[in-house]
Amino acid sequence: MTARRPSLPVFTRRRVLGWCVHAYTGTGLLLAAAVAALLVQPDPGPETFRACFLLFLAAVFVDATDGTLARLVRIREAVPEFDGRRLDDLVDFLTYTCLPLLLIDRAGLLPPDARWVLLAALVASGYGFCQAGIKTADGAFLGFPSYWNIVAYYLLRLPIDGWAAAAVILVLACLTFVPSRYPYPTQPGRANRWMLALSVPWAAVNLIDLLRPWDGGGGGALVWASAVYPAVYLGLSWAGSLGRAFGRG
Repeated sequence: MTARRPSLPVFTRRRVLGWCVHAYTGTGLLLAAAVAALLVQPDPGPETFRACFLLFLAAVFVDATDGTLARLVRIREAVPEFDGRRLDDLVDFLTYTCLPLLLIDRAGLLPPDARWVLLAALVASGYGFCQAGIKTADGAFLGFPSYWNIVAYYLLRLPIDGWAAAAVILVLACLTFVPSRYPYPTQPGRANRWMLALSVPWAAVNLIDLLRPWDGGGGGALVWASAVYPAVYLGLSWAGSLGRAFGRG
């Protein structure tokens, strides 16, 4: 009698695609490593920061698209033993929080006596990332959603520095603990659809700024124009949250 050979693992097309999606998400770690390598250089200048923001923009693109790819391949069924959400959170904490805060520090935007606000922002972001209910079922974030990459960009390019920058960081860090509702543009919902549609021209304008050489000054009219998007985002968030609060009252 011929001995039965042990069966070989079956790598279906969906399983291979599932691992490809996880690898795509994991490219965010490579982008984060590249940013870190730039920021630890001695005396980083405007062009170094411009390169960092280009890498942040690439990381945002990966973050905005990997969820759609994961749903297409039904990632939990394809690779049930690997939690892509943990990988995604790890990448996001690096590229949305840790490295942008490091960039603010390396750019010298804060007075020496105010650098502690970066630690406050780091702790607040860690709290936000660990909240089980940070993302609501109807597609919103509860509390400021740790968009420190965007904060760093506008602090540097408007420019806003000194104690004004410290105040902005501290207020946003405190708002992480306030359960206001912020749109989650890649999720369903009318507000999310509006913000997603507006994000396309906003990203295009910022890309134009990032593709031009930075001379160390502010970004001028182009960056001021793009600042309308985060202003609308915050205004919509706070107005909607106040409306819900008074509506319940």
